[in-house]
Amino acid sequence: MTDDEILNAWNAICKVINKDNDDLKSDILNHVGNKWSLFVIHTLGVDGRMRFSNLQKNITGISQKMLTKCVRELERDGLISRTVYPEVPPRVEYELTSLGRGFLVQVTPLWYWIANSVEQFKEARGNYEKSK
Repeated sequence: MTDDEILNAWNAICKVINKDNDDLKSDILNHVGNKWSLFVIHTLGVDGRMRFSNLQKNITGISQKMLTKCVRELERDGLISRTVYPEVPPRVEYELTSLGRGFLVQVTPLWYWIANSVEQFKEARGNYEKSK
């Protein structure tokens, strides 16, 4: 991006970021910005509707407790939906809502940029370690 493009993007962001609903914005940013929530959003975006156990299998390293916390927060904020089927045993499935799909569209470029910048990150970390 050029400096002008960055400045224009920043100005557009500043028009939206204001004191209105700061607590809500901060709360949402805190939990949608954590790695587990991003993995849940990504997994549901790639694989579609899933049961809790399948989500857990697809997200390496997440505990049942953390996954429960994540899906509850994401559901509360309207990013995923939870459907309970009246069966024995009960079946519960999660999927992205339109708001969740919109969020996924916004964060995908960030993931892409990180993936394509891995070598630069490695070099920067190596340089940092050498300087210490």
